[in-house]
Amino acid sequence: MEKVLFLSRSQVQQTVTMSEAIDAVAGAYADLAASRAILPLRTQVPVSRHNGISLLMPAYLEGVDGTGVKIVSVFPDNPGRGLPTIMAVVVLLSAETGQPLAIMEASYLTALRTGAASGVATRYLAKQDSRVLGVFGAGGQAATQVEAVAAVRPVERAVVFDCARDRAERFVREMEARLPGITFEPAAEPGDAVRQADVIVAATTSRTPVFSGELLKPGTHINGIGSFTPEMQEIGEDTLGRVAKIVVDSWEAAAEEAGDLIIPLRRGTLTKENIYAEIGEIVLQKKPGREREDEITYFKSVGLAIQDVAVAALVYRRAREKGIGTDLPLE
Repeated sequence: MEKVLFLSRSQVQQTVTMSEAIDAVAGAYADLAASRAILPLRTQVPVSRHNGISLLMPAYLEGVDGTGVKIVSVFPDNPGRGLPTIMAVVVLLSAETGQPLAIMEASYLTALRTGAASGVATRYLAKQDSRVLGVFGAGGQAATQVEAVAAVRPVERAVVFDCARDRAERFVREMEARLPGITFEPAAEPGDAVRQADVIVAATTSRTPVFSGELLKPGTHINGIGSFTPEMQEIGEDTLGRVAKIVVDSWEAAAEEAGDLIIPLRRGTLTKENIYAEIGEIVLQKKPGREREDEITYFKSVGLAIQDVAVAALVYRRAREKGIGTDLPLE
């Protein structure tokens, strides 16, 4: 049996660019829309004794002929122990033999593939000349969201709102050094990040809408990637009422986990017929993406294991090519 490649967070960061991750995730969405993927719903393992939960997310992708599982744990009390709230690993397997190929740290990989998901949606749904980005949430997902949108559109300015002003200011300073071609500024209130935005990214865990839909200008594209439970609702019904196209990563997953859609569906202010497409249908050109300059579009992602497998398979190939990582024997 061959050895298993172990990759740390910093080693994963050395392997794949955001543009490459966007292409990999687009391929995964296409596989899903073409019935070339196996994607069971994620399994939740509550650990109530320690106020935590672990999620198991398996998938198979025909496009990369790869299979694997991500295990992600969310333990809110961890900061008091000097540990991160969220920790994750991906185990990548050979689809031909089932042999373990790699074990890699996946907190950065998760941020990368989540950013890439917004990159795919922005590529197909945002106006070509989108230059102003509104960002809600300055946490762990925000940086790769900005990088992804900037990889597919000519972003010149990003306005960042976070309920903790100091966190938004710190994020702005970090991103100014990371992406010097973009002007970053903290927003004093939500409207500052909405009124001029061509693209909006919501990366929060809010249970209430983070901005008013009345403030959106025509032609805005919105990526909603933060909420992932039926109780969370970072995008409000007043926004959905103005949206011309609602696009999801997976209807099945969204119907189980996307509070932004589940809550209005229960109230009757939204119907399943209002969901325009899965993003993979647009990637495959089964349905058109943006058709008018003035239409407001919305992409809702709850995160799918196919994204993890697609990016992990690419990370594994690049790591082998570059000689990155540590081989570990299983026998």
